[in-house]
Amino acid sequence: MRTDTSYLGFRLPHPFIAGASPFGHHLDTVRRLEDAGCAAVVLHSLFEEQITAAHDGRIRHMDPADTLFSEALALFPPPSRYPLGPDAYAEHLRRVKEAVHVPVIGSLNGTSQESWLKFARMIEQAGADALEVNLYEMFTDWHIPAAAIETQLTGIVYELKRMLKIPVAVKVTPFFTSFGHFARQLEGAGADALILFNRFYQNDLDITSMRVAPHVELSSSSELLLRLHWLAVLHGRVRPALAVSGGVGRPEDGIKAILSGADAVQLVSALLRHGVGYVDTMRKGLERWMEEHTFASLDEMRGLASFEHVSDPESLERANYIRTLQSWGEEPWPPSQ
Repeated sequence: MRTDTSYLGFRLPHPFIAGASPFGHHLDTVRRLEDAGCAAVVLHSLFEEQITAAHDGRIRHMDPADTLFSEALALFPPPSRYPLGPDAYAEHLRRVKEAVHVPVIGSLNGTSQESWLKFARMIEQAGADALEVNLYEMFTDWHIPAAAIETQLTGIVYELKRMLKIPVAVKVTPFFTSFGHFARQLEGAGADALILFNRFYQNDLDITSMRVAPHVELSSSSELLLRLHWLAVLHGRVRPALAVSGGVGRPEDGIKAILSGADAVQLVSALLRHGVGYVDTMRKGLERWMEEHTFASLDEMRGLASFEHVSDPESLERANYIRTLQSWGEEPWPPSQ
């Protein structure tokens, strides 16, 4: 039985890789990820704001010395809160590459076509096997049309591919009017992989102080369904490899992702919750399922639940939507008291 898969030009022994997380902050924890059996490791993200602050003295074009921007800039963490600055990140990556044998993927998080993109070259020169670019921003300016946002984000990918020789994976949110079209735009810009999806971090509200309260919870399997949907839609229709991130908490979640079309499965919350050894649970769960269903390789099962061979996906989507709503009527309503 073969569980190997191709992702970003690597032939991995299985699809489970460690996504960007606090595990990437320290050399010893990256070693632990490799020892536990992760097929590849994505280091934690370096933010655009860190790079521009260190090199230009500005954050999102705002000068910290200008009192006009003091309120907005007060919301950003001070440099001391980040585990590594830009130069230290490159050195850390170099040390990681010397210490482990699995592919090591650097990570940048930003949203504009600015000077920070040039730092990608330093990540490549430090020895990264690939780069993951995390395009996360909730656009709140209603004067910006959707097409302009997509052009801005695809421009980042185009610029990175122009500069780099290593593969580039793009991690995105699902909040686009026509995500399938946007995926094709990223393909046209040269993306080597698409990662579905960035989690939408929603802050809570402290009703005592009446201020926003940062709130982080580990992901759960309930978040997987949207990712399965778009894996199934995109599989066989775009050139970039497909990876899933978020909502993979159990072996069956990873199996569903592969059936929907995933080439790789990123693990973060599951490893934070259960420990790095949980990757072995995921791998063995996949192997048992493949053996029970007589699959000789991952390639045989990948995409079996996708829309690749569906002649009219839109009608199927509409039918599933109506059938889902109507399934509620299968139970007595109102429920007995």
